[in-house]
Amino acid sequence: MPSSNPLPPKENALFKRILRCYEQKQYKNGLKFAKQILSNSKFTEHGETLAMKGLTLNCLGRKEEAYEYVRRGLRNDLRSHVCWHVYGLLQRSDKKYDEAIKCYRNALKWEKDNIQILRDLSLLQIQMRDLEGYRDTRYQLLMLRPTQRASWIGYAMSFHLLGDYKSALNILETFLDQQQKGNNYDYEHSELLLYQNMVIHESGDLQRALLHLEKWEDQILDKLTLKEILGELNLNLKQYEKATKYYEELMRRNPEKTTYYYKLIESRELIKLEDIVQFYLVLGDLYPKSNPPKRLPLNYAIGEQFRTLVDNYLRQGLRKGVPPLFVDLRSVYTDKSKVETVEQLLLQYTDALKSIGKFSESEVKNGPKEPASALLWVYYFLAQHYDYLNQTEKALMYIDAALEHTPTLIELFVTKGRIYKHAGDPYEACKWLDEAQALDTADRYINSKCAKYMLRANKLKEAEEICSKFTREGVSAMENLNEMQCMWFQTECALAYQRLGKYGESLKKCHEVDRHFSEIIEDQFDFHTYCMRKMTLCSYVRLLRLEDILRGHPFYFKAARCAIEVYLHLFDEPVKDENTEQELNIENLAPSELKKLRNKQRKARRKAEQESAQAAQAQVKRDQYHKAKQQGDVEADTPHLDELIPEKLAKAEDPLEQAIKFLQPLQNLAQNRIETHLMAFEIYFKKEKVLLMLQSLKRAHKLESSNPKLHSCLVRFHEFLSKNKASLDETISEVIESEKVVLFKNKDALQLNREYLDTYCNSLEAVLEGAKMLYYLNSKLQSTALGLVTNIDNKYQDVNIKTCKNVLKSLKNGDFGPCDTEIEQFMSSCQVLFPHAVDFRSPSSIVHCESNHIPPDPDNYSSN
Repeated sequence: MPSSNPLPPKENALFKRILRCYEQKQYKNGLKFAKQILSNSKFTEHGETLAMKGLTLNCLGRKEEAYEYVRRGLRNDLRSHVCWHVYGLLQRSDKKYDEAIKCYRNALKWEKDNIQILRDLSLLQIQMRDLEGYRDTRYQLLMLRPTQRASWIGYAMSFHLLGDYKSALNILETFLDQQQKGNNYDYEHSELLLYQNMVIHESGDLQRALLHLEKWEDQILDKLTLKEILGELNLNLKQYEKATKYYEELMRRNPEKTTYYYKLIESRELIKLEDIVQFYLVLGDLYPKSNPPKRLPLNYAIGEQFRTLVDNYLRQGLRKGVPPLFVDLRSVYTDKSKVETVEQLLLQYTDALKSIGKFSESEVKNGPKEPASALLWVYYFLAQHYDYLNQTEKALMYIDAALEHTPTLIELFVTKGRIYKHAGDPYEACKWLDEAQALDTADRYINSKCAKYMLRANKLKEAEEICSKFTREGVSAMENLNEMQCMWFQTECALAYQRLGKYGESLKKCHEVDRHFSEIIEDQFDFHTYCMRKMTLCSYVRLLRLEDILRGHPFYFKAARCAIEVYLHLFDEPVKDENTEQELNIENLAPSELKKLRNKQRKARRKAEQESAQAAQAQVKRDQYHKAKQQGDVEADTPHLDELIPEKLAKAEDPLEQAIKFLQPLQNLAQNRIETHLMAFEIYFKKEKVLLMLQSLKRAHKLESSNPKLHSCLVRFHEFLSKNKASLDETISEVIESEKVVLFKNKDALQLNREYLDTYCNSLEAVLEGAKMLYYLNSKLQSTALGLVTNIDNKYQDVNIKTCKNVLKSLKNGDFGPCDTEIEQFMSSCQVLFPHAVDFRSPSSIVHCESNHIPPDPDNYSSN
């Protein structure tokens, strides 16, 4: 590379050796050569050498020194593209992509045709989705390297991602025309043709896409994908005979894939239910070992035909002992008549198997008896059946019968735990999962399931101990699970800590999940050059699109919702400094209370000592890591993230701003979930941002105008506007007035609430929000509001554990003012309805499950 400040031959040779050492990761040697140049009094301030020394130091983990040398080098030679490029590489290693892009652009001012800088710039632009800039950079690369395949593909892809399909196709066709003609087509050429077809398909020209595939069919090596696309295109173009031919071929290849059956029904234009059932029956004879032709007709068959088909299906599954048989059939439970049919058959099986060992008493002389395990699997199915129907006592009766029949089957213990979970007793559920785990300690699935149930019972230490059986030795299970990005565990931990009131710990887990998503987004950086080189272009485009919507994933939503709820709570009730309070109150404490306080302080000190020991251990590991970097064993390509300290997180100075950081990805990627907009309203209501409140309500109203939570938000917003009408800006008032008709229907808050209560008087969930607003608008109506939610005898259609827990939570949170008597009465009523649910019992009556292997820690239990 020509330098703006050239070195004499001897020093220039040393500089080239520095570059070679950097490329070969021989960092110590690189530093030696840099020292030789810089020790010469004439070149002590040579910019490019200083910059390369800084880059080498960065690779050894000495980041502060690295920045110092690179900036010094840049100051000494501002016109050097090498110095700017190195500074960009340094910024890129710290994930400061915007800053790195600026550095590369400055480098290109002094060396506009530098291939390496242009490539690095293009990678950052696609990473940051600067698609216009990416297109321009790829054009420059194409002009400089027109013979390279990646130059053409990258330029075409830039237009594709921008939605300019015509330009993308013109570039691809020009490139393919230049390719050498012949019969030796490889897999990469095949992938390029499939990518070209993808662009045509997305442009909307389906006929052209079909003709393109038929033309190049011989050169496409991925025959499965080829046939699937041909079938889809013919189906969309209503060429049903051709589509049928392709889907029949695909079905012969894989008769287990249900998608092919649905597509074949569509291509044969079958509409009547009896025709569809007959279609499956014919295929069932054609593929006797395949499951879909036996299972799928149950979705369409009705009456006696359904009874016959489900009878055969159930018998086959129960005879073989298929554990997920109920899960397989659960989708038909949306039809009440089908549920009744299944129940009648199962009860018939139970009686017949007990008396004659067969599925029907009419078959007493037909063939041999069923296996002894058949009765066990009938009990197992019935237990799940009644659990699904919320008939807990019957479910427990059948699962107990199954356990008496075979007390060593793990699935029975898991199901019994699940029944208790659905009945509202996480402690008993945890106990049965622990029993299941004890039967097979080498089963990772049961181990994970047991840990999850323990977390639901707020038993964090025990859950960590259980998980430690499958984590790396020498590292704490919690730390290793974080390294492995085990997000279900971290989310459940966050929710458990939230229930226990340990808000700092809860936020730590939420932030860890957020960091996992950031890491996944950053990990795509490695694929930008790899996919272009390997020509896996269709998969690459799908990867880019997946990364764009990654934070819409349920894992992120769950963690973000937890974090937002915690930050909202911390805004209302900030964490106080316990030591200050204790110093103020210590003089007034009785001796017994003082003793308790001292014990608590000792525990806190012990915990702090343990945490400091863990921090010291972590520091030792970091030191070892840096030492390894210095020896050149590890490449320093990731920035050091700030340590997540629960105490600091719980005492955030701006909890609402922190909540917004979790909210923004949901507003972009989870717009179809009303919870997103309701959470947004809560945040902006506390910040008193009128237009943002209005925006959240409009979005929520569009999704589900009758949502109970939305109703309470509307009433509170109405009241807020009434109280602050005079202080609002004229422009804002005009905007609000224009939206009032849709949101409030020109009614005041009392009218709005009264109408809502009258309209949804059969729903406890809706009445709860209406009653809360009744008290909110007029505290004198407390008894009326309480009467609406505490009297639940045959009054509402949705009286279940979830809605009753929400009512109890509102009563305890003071949404109806002080009402201790009503809380007790409500809990008593719920206890009659839900005898197993622990939320409606007094704390002293709750029996916590005890692990078979780990002594329980009472500090882990919630007081509720």
